[in-house]
Amino acid sequence: MTEQTNQQTNLSRPGAILFGSLVGLLAGLVVSTFRLIIEKLLVVVQMAYHWLGQHPVGLIPWILLMIILSLIVGHWVHQSPMIKGSGIPQVEGQLAGDLDYAWWPVLWKKFVSGVFGIGAGLFLGREGPSIQLGGTVAQGLAERLNFTGSRRRLLIAGGAAAGLSAAFNAPIAATLFILEEVYHNFSTLVWLISLTSAVVANFISSEVFGLTPVLHINYEQALPLKYYGLLLVLGIGLGLLGYGYQWATLNSGDWFARLRWFPSYLNGIIPFLLVIPIGLLWPNSLGGGNQLILSFAKMTPLLWPLVGYFVLRFVFSTISYGSGLPGGIFLPILTLGALLGGVGAQIFVAMGVLPSIFVANFMIYAMAGYFAGISKAPFTAILLITEMVGTLQHLMPLAVVAIVAYITVDLLGGAPIYEAMLHQLVDPANEMPTGPTDRLEFSVTEGSGLAGKRVRDLDWPDHALLVSVRRGEQTVIPQGKTVLRSGDTLVVFTNHANRAYVRQTLMALAIPGAHS
Repeated sequence: MTEQTNQQTNLSRPGAILFGSLVGLLAGLVVSTFRLIIEKLLVVVQMAYHWLGQHPVGLIPWILLMIILSLIVGHWVHQSPMIKGSGIPQVEGQLAGDLDYAWWPVLWKKFVSGVFGIGAGLFLGREGPSIQLGGTVAQGLAERLNFTGSRRRLLIAGGAAAGLSAAFNAPIAATLFILEEVYHNFSTLVWLISLTSAVVANFISSEVFGLTPVLHINYEQALPLKYYGLLLVLGIGLGLLGYGYQWATLNSGDWFARLRWFPSYLNGIIPFLLVIPIGLLWPNSLGGGNQLILSFAKMTPLLWPLVGYFVLRFVFSTISYGSGLPGGIFLPILTLGALLGGVGAQIFVAMGVLPSIFVANFMIYAMAGYFAGISKAPFTAILLITEMVGTLQHLMPLAVVAIVAYITVDLLGGAPIYEAMLHQLVDPANEMPTGPTDRLEFSVTEGSGLAGKRVRDLDWPDHALLVSVRRGEQTVIPQGKTVLRSGDTLVVFTNHANRAYVRQTLMALAIPGAHS
């Protein structure tokens, strides 16, 4: 192994804190500005729709403005396809080695197009773009510092955590989301730089938006244990509908592909025009949905209005995302979950099995359950709602609903939605035998096809060297007779261009029964 490769292997722990702080500062400033502009613009847009409702003559220039915005964003999407959609799969693909992109064009185009789309009232979330903005800022910093390999990926992971933290003021959940859902790596340096970046970014965001949690919901009292049986019913319902959301979202792009009226990168014209009647009829429903959650938690509508809002947001958020416009599904998922929690609670109230004072509680629980089922990241869901609501009293019911929803989606065969989105972005990688050496870490999970197998019995990918096996606090130097165990982390050296091929090959080897 060359000296250059060893220098690029990792940061030290103090270095992780230092660079994590720098990444958190830069990403926090960018994402806080992004969030602030969207919130201010959304208020202006809602006021404009109130005015347009009384002065219909203004609709003609407003329609022209929406078309112009959609054409501008569509042009940018055509130039830089990596700004499409959420941005979370793109960051995940970068960290896995499946894809890469130039940082500056993506940074400013994602920023401005996200402001245009989300600020115009489309049912898209700011959190996915915030994660990509944070990761892209970190990518630019890594380029300036000449960081490559593991050190570059560490900075990107920290930037992604900082982006989510600044978007939601939830540093612990942001860190866990990057570890659990995006990077799939719990090593010390990864969580250290991610947590440091998230905390610093949260400090920046709190200076701008204050310390009040994003979804601070007042409730009468904690849910008594005698009502926990209802949580099981709620969790199953959320899992079933969450699987439906996965199917609709992952197939929405195919539905748009059937349109032959104009090029695919101009599909955004449809949601930009459809948002106009929604804004005229229900201006307070525009945007990602956090204000809708807060207003409904204070004064929950009756059952059928809640069902109507759910159908509206489900359909239009699917259309908005499927068009390829820059914007996330994170906050829209939480909004849909809150609406489903309200629906379930109102049904239980009508049946006489739940007092009405617990409707707001069920909205909180359902946000975690719906997100846990769709993303298949239950720990993140529990911590995220805990931080966003600002209380620890809901941990037990949050955990019950999240676990039941997760298991329901899992039994139906649902995959983590961001991982499925990444698979739609990338093609199977080809073997690349040359290039600068890089390091790849791969976890042997419980039930993996690698667990219980000897190293020599596995068909390892070419041009890859298994150099060590991390087993708890110990490091095992692998030999042919070494038996891999669940919980092991394989450290593999290959060249940088070969990372995607090696990772995909290891994933195929890890499928249970792959060696039988």
